[in-house]
Amino acid sequence: MPRRRLLTALLLCLPAAAQQQGNPATEWKRSQPDVTVYLPKQGGLNDGDNEHFLVFESAKGTLLAMWNQSSVEGQGDNHVMLARSKDGRQWTEPVKIAGPGPGEKIPETSWPFPIVSKSGRIYCFFAQDSEQRAANGRTLKKNDMGVTYSDDDGLTWKRGADIPWPATPEYDHPGGVGSSWNWIVYQKPIRDSKGRWLVGYSYLVSPEKRQDHPPGWWVNDSGIKFMRFENIDEGPDPKDLKVRHLMLPGKGLTVTSGLRPNLTDSEEPSLVLLPDQRLFLTMRTTTGYIYYSVSSDDGETWRKPEVLRTKDGGDPLPHPKAPCPIYRMSDGRFLLLYFNNAGTVGRYSQFAPPEVWKGVNQWNFLRNPAWLALGEFRPNAHQPIWFGKPKVFADTDGITVGPKKSVEIATYTSYTEYAGKRTLWYPDRKYYLLGKWITDQWLEGMAPEK
Repeated sequence: MPRRRLLTALLLCLPAAAQQQGNPATEWKRSQPDVTVYLPKQGGLNDGDNEHFLVFESAKGTLLAMWNQSSVEGQGDNHVMLARSKDGRQWTEPVKIAGPGPGEKIPETSWPFPIVSKSGRIYCFFAQDSEQRAANGRTLKKNDMGVTYSDDDGLTWKRGADIPWPATPEYDHPGGVGSSWNWIVYQKPIRDSKGRWLVGYSYLVSPEKRQDHPPGWWVNDSGIKFMRFENIDEGPDPKDLKVRHLMLPGKGLTVTSGLRPNLTDSEEPSLVLLPDQRLFLTMRTTTGYIYYSVSSDDGETWRKPEVLRTKDGGDPLPHPKAPCPIYRMSDGRFLLLYFNNAGTVGRYSQFAPPEVWKGVNQWNFLRNPAWLALGEFRPNAHQPIWFGKPKVFADTDGITVGPKKSVEIATYTSYTEYAGKRTLWYPDRKYYLLGKWITDQWLEGMAPEK
C-alpha cells in the first residue's frame, strides 16, 4: 500500500480522541498565570473566542490590551476589544471599540493592531468585512484597511477613513473583495533603524486566483510583505496617513509549502531590531520548522529565508504551522516562543490527508505545550541570534475548554516590560487572556553557548 494511503487508513481507523473537557470557571488556572486580563462570560455574549492579544503602553503610561473577540473563530462576528491597566496587574472591564456586538448585523472587524504616535494619538488598524456581507450574510471580505483612533488615551474612539490596499492583480480577487482577506497582521509594529513604524503581514493568494483547487482552508498559497507608516508620528487624520508597502511584487518573501510543493506557505512574520540595526524576522511555515530572514536596509530587501537553528550549523527548531514570535528584551536578549514539534504529535499531524482534516483541525492539538528559548546576539555569525535550551512556558495538559474545544495555548501573544515586570501576554485555548512574568530566575540556565 502506498505510504499516503497507509497513513490515511491508520488515522481513520483510530478512535475519536477522548479529549477531556475542563471546567470553564476554573480551567484558566491550569497554566499558572500571574495576571488575568479577561475570562469569558458567555451567556449570550459573543465572547467565547479571544485571540490576537496585543498589550502595549500608551503615551500617558497606561497599559492597554487590544484583542480580537468573537463568539467562536470563523463565525463572522469578530470585533475589537480594549481593556486598561495602571499597574499591569488589575484590568478594567473591556469595551468594544469596533465591530459587531451580540446580534448586530454590521461588518466584522478582525486582527487589530495598534500604533501609538509621538503625538499621543492611538491608531487601531484592522481587517474588515465588506458592506455586502453585513447586508446579506455572504462571506465577502474587504482588503482596504480599517482604522479607528483615539485622542484621549484610548477612552473614546472615532472611525477614520479606510486606507486603500495596493492591488496585486495576479493574486488578488477582482475588485479587491473576495471570500477571504488577502492580508493579516498578527504582531505589534516595531521601529526600524530610522525610528519609523514597520510591521510585517501575511499575504494570501485569493482562492479565486488559485489554480491548484486546494483541498481545504488549511492549505494556503502565501508569502510575507511589509508596511511602513511614514508619517504616523505626526498624528495625522487617517485619510492623510502615508503607508508604504515593501516586498510588494508577487507574494513577497516565500518558503516552499510542506503540504504542496507547487505552493509557497510562509506567514505570520515577527520582527525585531538587532543591535547592529539590521532587522531579524521569524515566520511560520508548513515545513515542520521555523524559518528566518535578515534585512540590512530596513526591510527593503531580505536574505532568502532559511531554517532557524540553535546556532550556525546547529539543530533546526521544530515547529508546526503556528505563531513563532520573537521579542527583544530591554537588556538586548531575545525570547522565542514556539511549540517544539515538527508538525506531528501522537495521532495529530499537519501532514494528514484531507479526509482526516475535515473531521479534526489538527493544529488545535499541535500547538501545545508552548516553549520559550532564550536568544543572544552573535554579530559575526551567519544566523545572528543563537538560542539556548528551551523551557516549557505553558501547558494545557491536553484539556479542552471553550466553544472551539482546542488544547492550544500561547498562540497570538505579545510582550511588554512595564512596572518592573517582563510579561508575556497569551491567550489560553483562544478563550482566556492571561499573562506570565518572565523573571531572571525563570531564565536561569537557558543562555546559549558562547
